[in-house]
Amino acid sequence: MIVGILKEIKSEENRVCMTPAGVEVMRQNGHTMLVEKNAGAGSGFDDDAYIAAGAEMVATPKEIFERADMVMHVKEPLPAEYDLIREGQIVFTYLHLAADERQTHALIKSKCVGIAYETIQKADGSLPLLTPMSEVAGRMAIQQGAKYLEMEHGGLGVLLGGVTGVDPATVVVIGGGEVGANAAKMACGLGAKVYILDLNLDRLRYLSDIMPKNCFPLMSSPALLRDLLTRADVVVGAVLIPGAKAPKLITREMLATMKKGAVLVDVAIDQGGCFETSRPTTHGDPIYTVDGVIHYCVANMPGAVAKTSTMALTNATLPYALQIAGKGWKEAMKDSAEIKAGANVVHGKVTYKGVSDAFGLEYTPVDSLL
Repeated sequence: MIVGILKEIKSEENRVCMTPAGVEVMRQNGHTMLVEKNAGAGSGFDDDAYIAAGAEMVATPKEIFERADMVMHVKEPLPAEYDLIREGQIVFTYLHLAADERQTHALIKSKCVGIAYETIQKADGSLPLLTPMSEVAGRMAIQQGAKYLEMEHGGLGVLLGGVTGVDPATVVVIGGGEVGANAAKMACGLGAKVYILDLNLDRLRYLSDIMPKNCFPLMSSPALLRDLLTRADVVVGAVLIPGAKAPKLITREMLATMKKGAVLVDVAIDQGGCFETSRPTTHGDPIYTVDGVIHYCVANMPGAVAKTSTMALTNATLPYALQIAGKGWKEAMKDSAEIKAGANVVHGKVTYKGVSDAFGLEYTPVDSLL
């Protein structure tokens, strides 16, 4: 198969979807690899490294879209790319369609095969291609929360871990999945008092076993959240419903009960955000303030640590890319329920229920297209 590796065009996105090492493995398995020039520069991988791995360097995204059977990105296609996507072409990347109606309709119109990293799902419910970026984003959420608590950014002026004789900050993490667990782990390591909320008792038992003593896993409820918000210095929104819009758990009215200068970090912003007052921001302009509460809602957080993120992402995506390229999308989906779960839009049909529900579109089970 001819596989195209595209340069990211989203604002301040420095990741690339495959390292030179990944390209070499794809080549060893018989695939032709097209890599857009300077695609890896932001992650520290120059064109010579890709050439040494056996890639053909291509000057423009237009040529990659024209030649490749499968195109790979990190972030979702942007409007400048919509008309370049060909009928039947495999688009394999993070799509986050339930939060992006315009992109959804563009992919439907293109009649491509849109396979989303974030909805590939194992039998145990885990999301293997979301996990590495969730690990990065969860840890980064605490770094950013700690930074924006500083007074120069309008924060409370509280040190996350406190010092001898002074209380540490209180961190509330909403959601006990990969993002939440990594955020809690990082906050605990810095010495904060951490509450992590979830609705799954088994998950809470697991977190209770593995987390340090300054972490308190609690069963989430609206009443508990309202109480904790009055004490919180940093709140991390880490709630995920695979492939669907994130629920709005903190309303505008709740902000009035929070400390002025507290920080909200919405890691769920790619799926629409879990705070009512959230809107996507960028690394260049990452925060804004509503009712005295600082909001950090960068939609591509792992892009700030591009080299780590790119290597972690390639480790996770490469086995799936090999299956899709080696078998074609239909056979790959017949052989792998995990890959089949990644089908979001196929030949003009919406094949993921969370996406159809988000926009009131007709749902077509992907099995009917195989």
